Amino acid sequence: MSKPQLVVCGSIAIDRIMNFSGRYRDLIQPDKLHVLSLSVLLDKLEDTPGGIGANIAAGLARLGEKPVLLGSVGTDAKSYIEELSRLGVDISKVYYSQLPTASFNVITDGEDSQVGGFYQGAMSDSESLSLKPWQGQDTLAVIAAHNPEAMNRQVTECQQYGIKLVYDPGQQVADPRTALAAGVAAAEVLIVNDYELGLLCQKLNTTPDEIKKRVPTVITTLGKDGSVIEGRELAEPLRIGIAKPSAVVDPTGAGDGYRAGFLYGYLRQWDLRVSGQLGAVVASFIVERHGTQVSFSREDVIKRYQDNFNEEIKL
Repeated sequence: MSKPQLVVCGSIAIDRIMNFSGRYRDLIQPDKLHVLSLSVLLDKLEDTPGGIGANIAAGLARLGEKPVLLGSVGTDAKSYIEELSRLGVDISKVYYSQLPTASFNVITDGEDSQVGGFYQGAMSDSESLSLKPWQGQDTLAVIAAHNPEAMNRQVTECQQYGIKLVYDPGQQVADPRTALAAGVAAAEVLIVNDYELGLLCQKLNTTPDEIKKRVPTVITTLGKDGSVIEGRELAEPLRIGIAKPSAVVDPTGAGDGYRAGFLYGYLRQWDLRVSGQLGAVVASFIVERHGTQVSFSREDVIKRYQDNFNEEIKL
């Protein structure tokens, strides 16, 4: 069975992941939010390759897919991009900017609550990041969080060129420049976490139920509570449990791992429940270690899928 070419549009970054064992809620004084000043003693700091687009593409490559990665980096990331190529990612559409590579800096507390900041750098140099080369082809584009203007342009191109769209606005839900209404209207799949869904509804002055009536497939990830798959084409919600990791070290990037697993199945027109469960399995490997692009094998995935969902899966 033929499947569409997969193009992943999203950030490519070098992440700085930091952890401390305390809890943000023990440090924040609600009556002092107007003069908020926090400083925590970190237990761990690690610089790792990341970026939402690159994380999704790397996860797909480890499963055996060969996604095209469409994004912009600085020349400081050449070795990083070459490593993605060795994994199996098609890097022919990665643009090298004169600006430094984007960077996500996040501090995670002992309850997995996070505070982070994202420096755009080369990600803002996005004029070349067009989907026009795939005009008229059987293509599925994933538009994940990166430069808002580029995201908006790519949504329009999907409509113009007949490209199927998975819309994954992520943190850019909060950016007023992101044309959320257009993305939701064009999407055949919308992926958000629970917090982003609430903010999306607030921005669009609508409700989750209304969005689910309009979009064919809506996936809401719920962290340790798994995910739920709903939408216009589903009679009943599909509740997907987590796959148990061997340890919980850091949740950063688990959502991107889920997307990689889900997309692998979705491209092949697998049952949505199976695709969601594969997403849960891939996510479970990410939380076991620091970093957002951890190593796992197809054999690892097949075994963990069987162990958690009591059924076989063929990759």
